Amino acid sequence: MADNQLTISNGELVTLTNGGDISTVIKPLVKEIHLFDSYVAGTSHLKDKSVYDEIQEGCRLTMRRESNKFDDNAIMLIAPSGKKIGYVPEADNIIFARLLDAGKMLVAYVRDFKKVSENFMKINIGIYLVDF
Repeated sequence: MADNQLTISNGELVTLTNGGDISTVIKPLVKEIHLFDSYVAGTSHLKDKSVYDEIQEGCRLTMRRESNKFDDNAIMLIAPSGKKIGYVPEADNIIFARLLDAGKMLVAYVRDFKKVSENFMKINIGIYLVDF
Protein backbone atom coordinates (compact mmCIF):
# COMPACT_ATOMS: atom_id res chain seq x y z
CA MET A 1 0.00 0.00 0.00
CA ALA A 2 1.38 3.45 -0.90
CA ASP A 3 2.13 6.11 1.72
CA ASN A 4 -0.60 8.67 2.36
CA GLN A 5 -3.30 6.46 0.88
CA LEU A 6 -6.77 6.59 2.41
CA THR A 7 -8.36 3.26 3.19
CA ILE A 8 -11.57 2.11 4.85
CA SER A 9 -10.96 -0.57 7.44
CA ASN A 10 -12.68 -2.59 10.15
CA GLY A 11 -15.23 -0.18 11.55
CA GLU A 12 -13.13 2.94 11.10
CA LEU A 13 -14.40 5.56 8.73
CA VAL A 14 -11.04 6.50 7.24
CA THR A 15 -7.44 5.56 7.98
CA LEU A 16 -4.38 7.37 6.69
CA THR A 17 -1.62 4.85 6.11
CA ASN A 18 1.15 7.32 6.92
CA GLY A 19 -0.28 8.55 10.25
CA GLY A 20 -1.27 12.09 11.15
CA ASP A 21 -4.68 13.47 12.01
CA ILE A 22 -7.61 13.78 9.67
CA SER A 23 -7.11 17.54 9.20
CA THR A 24 -3.92 16.86 7.24
CA VAL A 25 -5.93 14.69 4.83
CA ILE A 26 -8.96 16.88 4.23
CA LYS A 27 -7.24 20.25 4.49
CA PRO A 28 -9.41 21.90 1.80
CA LEU A 29 -12.49 21.11 3.91
CA VAL A 30 -11.08 22.38 7.20
CA LYS A 31 -11.75 25.82 8.64
CA GLU A 32 -9.88 27.13 11.65
CA ILE A 33 -12.02 29.56 13.61
CA HIS A 34 -10.20 32.02 15.86
CA LEU A 35 -11.62 31.86 19.39
CA PHE A 36 -9.24 33.65 21.72
CA ASP A 37 -5.77 35.12 22.26
CA SER A 38 -3.80 34.12 25.33
CA TYR A 39 -0.27 33.09 26.35
CA VAL A 40 1.59 29.96 27.42
CA ALA A 41 1.62 29.50 31.20
CA GLY A 42 4.22 27.51 33.11
CA THR A 43 7.24 28.22 30.95
CA SER A 44 9.39 28.93 34.01
CA HIS A 45 8.66 25.42 35.39
CA LEU A 46 9.56 23.51 32.23
CA LYS A 47 12.45 21.08 32.74
CA ASP A 48 13.42 20.58 29.07
CA LYS A 49 13.93 24.10 27.70
CA SER A 50 15.33 22.75 24.41
CA VAL A 51 11.76 22.75 23.07
CA TYR A 52 11.99 26.53 22.72
CA ASP A 53 14.57 26.11 19.96
CA GLU A 54 11.82 24.83 17.65
CA ILE A 55 9.27 27.52 18.49
CA GLN A 56 8.78 30.25 15.92
CA GLU A 57 6.03 32.63 14.92
CA GLY A 58 3.20 30.72 13.25
CA CYS A 59 4.17 27.40 14.85
CA ARG A 60 1.13 25.15 15.37
CA LEU A 61 0.75 23.73 18.88
CA THR A 62 -1.42 20.76 19.81
CA MET A 63 -3.81 21.23 22.72
CA ARG A 64 -4.35 18.19 24.94
CA ARG A 65 -6.18 17.73 28.23
CA GLU A 66 -4.06 16.62 31.17
CA SER A 67 -5.03 15.08 34.49
CA ASN A 68 -3.49 17.59 36.88
CA LYS A 69 -3.81 17.82 40.68
CA PHE A 70 -3.50 21.62 40.58
CA ASP A 71 -6.08 22.34 37.84
CA ASP A 72 -9.08 20.18 36.86
CA ASN A 73 -9.23 21.94 33.48
CA ALA A 74 -5.52 21.72 32.61
CA ILE A 75 -4.68 21.86 28.90
CA MET A 76 -1.12 21.14 27.76
CA LEU A 77 0.36 22.92 24.77
CA ILE A 78 2.59 20.61 22.75
CA ALA A 79 5.18 21.56 20.14
CA PRO A 80 5.38 19.79 16.74
CA SER A 81 8.12 17.52 18.15
CA GLY A 82 5.70 16.22 20.79
CA LYS A 83 7.39 18.04 23.67
CA LYS A 84 5.30 20.00 26.17
CA ILE A 85 5.93 23.75 26.19
CA GLY A 86 3.42 24.75 28.87
CA TYR A 87 -0.28 25.20 29.51
CA VAL A 88 -3.27 27.34 28.62
CA PRO A 89 -3.55 29.69 31.65
CA GLU A 90 -5.98 28.50 34.34
CA ALA A 91 -7.95 31.75 34.07
CA ASP A 92 -8.63 31.03 30.37
CA ASN A 93 -9.02 27.25 30.17
CA ILE A 94 -12.50 26.25 31.41
CA ILE A 95 -14.35 26.74 28.10
CA PHE A 96 -11.53 25.17 26.08
CA ALA A 97 -11.43 22.19 28.46
CA ARG A 98 -15.17 21.66 27.95
CA LEU A 99 -14.79 21.86 24.17
CA LEU A 100 -11.93 19.33 24.19
CA ASP A 101 -13.89 17.04 26.53
CA ALA A 102 -16.80 17.21 24.06
CA GLY A 103 -14.53 15.92 21.29
CA LYS A 104 -13.81 19.23 19.55
CA MET A 105 -10.38 19.76 18.04
CA LEU A 106 -8.54 22.88 19.18
CA VAL A 107 -5.09 24.10 18.17
CA ALA A 108 -2.96 27.07 19.09
CA TYR A 109 -0.61 29.11 16.93
CA VAL A 110 2.37 31.05 18.27
CA ARG A 111 1.76 34.75 17.62
CA ASP A 112 5.05 36.00 19.05
CA PHE A 113 7.57 35.09 21.70
CA LYS A 114 10.57 36.46 23.52
CA LYS A 115 12.97 35.26 26.16
CA VAL A 116 12.41 37.40 29.24
CA SER A 117 14.98 35.71 31.48
CA GLU A 118 17.00 32.50 31.65
CA ASN A 119 13.98 30.66 33.10
CA PHE A 120 11.05 32.51 31.51
CA MET A 121 9.81 32.60 27.93
CA LYS A 122 6.83 34.85 27.07
CA ILE A 123 4.85 33.10 24.30
CA ASN A 124 1.63 34.66 23.00
CA ILE A 125 -0.81 32.33 21.23
CA GLY A 126 -4.05 32.37 19.30
CA ILE A 127 -6.48 29.50 20.03
CA TYR A 128 -8.53 28.08 17.15
CA LEU A 129 -11.40 25.62 16.76
CA VAL A 130 -10.75 23.22 13.88
CA ASP A 131 -14.05 22.81 12.05
CA PHE A 132 -14.53 20.09 9.45
